[in-house]
Amino acid sequence: MQETQDAVWTAEGLLELGRSYQAAAVFAAAADLDLFPLLAQKPLSAEEAARSLNCQARGLVILLDALAALKLVEKQAERYALPAGADRFLTPGGDQSILGMAQHQANCLRNWAQLARVIKENRRAPKDPSLRGVRGDQAAFIEAMHNICAPLAGQVIQDLSPLSFNHLLDLGGASGTWTMAFLRACPAATATLFDLPHVIPMAQQRLAAAGLADRVNLVAGDFMIDPLPQGADLAWVSAIVHQNSRPQNRQLFASVFQALSPGGQIALRDIVMDENRVQPVAGALFAVNMLTATEGGGTFTFDELKEDLESAGFEGTMLRRRDPGMNSIIMARKPATP
Repeated sequence: MQETQDAVWTAEGLLELGRSYQAAAVFAAAADLDLFPLLAQKPLSAEEAARSLNCQARGLVILLDALAALKLVEKQAERYALPAGADRFLTPGGDQSILGMAQHQANCLRNWAQLARVIKENRRAPKDPSLRGVRGDQAAFIEAMHNICAPLAGQVIQDLSPLSFNHLLDLGGASGTWTMAFLRACPAATATLFDLPHVIPMAQQRLAAAGLADRVNLVAGDFMIDPLPQGADLAWVSAIVHQNSRPQNRQLFASVFQALSPGGQIALRDIVMDENRVQPVAGALFAVNMLTATEGGGTFTFDELKEDLESAGFEGTMLRRRDPGMNSIIMARKPATP
């Protein structure tokens, strides 16, 4: 994309911007088809790959050649393979896997392709499942959150030091990525992870593998409908507020306030926008993502989130960590006495 500090565009720069979806769509299709794990096993011809994936060879040849042009796969003697070292990122068991996020981004891409219609008709994009189906998309989303959060969770929590709590309520805790990081930071603490029923088995598996299952109570429910587990002194609300409208967030904050022990704290991890809503750039673009995917979600300023927290009874709201992306942290406290 061609853009100078003074925002001087050229015709070719604008056309390059308009074409930028093409490489993303090729990458997304390969992730949707589970092509990368297949090619990590051994080099395959397009026909062999097509048989394994139960798809037509013509389209797969074109996709594979485009992937080779982008250096995402290697092509030698009409056989295709994953480049050396790429299995770390593009297979489910890779130590730096981003495959779940690539599949989730493929779903986002389908939403974004309908952006003009979403704006014109004032509705979110229809939720059409990928080739993996609804359950597969749900699993990809949960894995995507782990892909993104696991490498940085420890540092984010360290940046909140000093941080002391006895019992954590991890709201919408997914497969336990943040719960594990908090419990490692506070070895004497315990936690409750609260998420939808289909997520709980994923959390059970990850927490057991980490040796932390005995310190975590897993509770299934919908945090916008069901009563929240009581008694925590720290509520972690991670990447949730952007899914909601401000009235929905006020409802959620009121539920968290009721669930927390007196003197307990709430911590919001999310994008925090400047007052002009243009910065950070990632936040302005993520608001578009929420426009396509939710009924009322978006990105919010510190003052908006502070006002909504205080409407629920919280006090002492402060920005504890500033980040250009999703890792800003706002914290507030429930009064110790009524």
